[in-house]
Amino acid sequence: MLAADGTFAPTPAAERYLPILDSLTDADHRRFYRDMAVTRAFDIEAANLQRQGQLALWAPSHGQEAAQVGSAHAARGQDTIFPSYREHAVAMIRGVDPVGILALFRGVTLGGWDPTDPANGNVRLYTLVLGTQALHASGYGMGLTFRGETATGDPDADKAVMVYFGDGSTSEGDVNEAMIFAASYQNPQVFFLQNNQWAISVPVTRQSRTPLFQRAAGFGLDSVHVDGNDVLASYAVSRTHLENARSGEGPQFIEADTYRIGAHTTSDDPTKYRANDELDAWVARDPIVRFGTWLREQGAPQSLFDEVDAEAKDVAADARRRCLTLPDPDRDQMFDFVYSEDHPLTDDQADWLEQYEASLEGSADR
Repeated sequence: MLAADGTFAPTPAAERYLPILDSLTDADHRRFYRDMAVTRAFDIEAANLQRQGQLALWAPSHGQEAAQVGSAHAARGQDTIFPSYREHAVAMIRGVDPVGILALFRGVTLGGWDPTDPANGNVRLYTLVLGTQALHASGYGMGLTFRGETATGDPDADKAVMVYFGDGSTSEGDVNEAMIFAASYQNPQVFFLQNNQWAISVPVTRQSRTPLFQRAAGFGLDSVHVDGNDVLASYAVSRTHLENARSGEGPQFIEADTYRIGAHTTSDDPTKYRANDELDAWVARDPIVRFGTWLREQGAPQSLFDEVDAEAKDVAADARRRCLTLPDPDRDQMFDFVYSEDHPLTDDQADWLEQYEASLEGSADR
């Protein structure tokens, strides 16, 4: 929809999605910009917290805001979202407290938020095991079909599932098996691939000799390739294919072409494997700058951008303040939630830890 310089220039392939944009208001456009800017400020603050020793790890989303914001706003409230581990914009838009995300990476919780609490917008927990969420989503989508909660003809009630993953996950057996099951049972499911070009240090060109969305077509999924740095395109495509999934047209697959500007996680150093000219080329396609340019052309006042910048700083500062006051978890949590019932292995480990800590009491080193 938008060229890299922010001008409105739909490609021929985008024409079928143009009517979707007619439903958007100026308030929607401004919300898109706000959510992208706030997410980036939060993301930068979280990375700073990790560098200062306040988080064990952080998975940056810098550069992928348009893919996430557009798709998240396209989903309905009754849809269930299965994220991977960097869908910060998606989680926040759906209602997850950003401090819940920080708590997970701080290591003081086993989940971060209650996925069954309606306040969290049907967002399932992050998963740090590559690709597993795709199978979880396919199983959930099968359940929606079995329970008759989709393709009823009532768009306000029909449900769908949307699962997020990266290009590296497409090389995992879990994702391929998830597509097999989704196609076999004609799940009301959207597979949303954020192709950020790198699976840690492995480029997407090493992973696949064909565009990744064409792989999905081989499983019988209706698949499409979209500019993931264009929030309007991400919204229009996601809304269309979510509606297709809910109405009984089977699973859909969206490959959103974007770029991970920063590191894979804060334990990674991308300067070891990425060329500066590649990075510079993608920085020039920044999704927030692009959409901001278009908004200005539409007459958005400078006051809007000033207000969003101030709000983004406030959200980031508030997240930092509350993160630093998070209480330490009860030690027993690491044992209580391994098995559904008492288990001798974890009982022995809990006893050992208690004895070990008792042996340190009063020692000079402690």
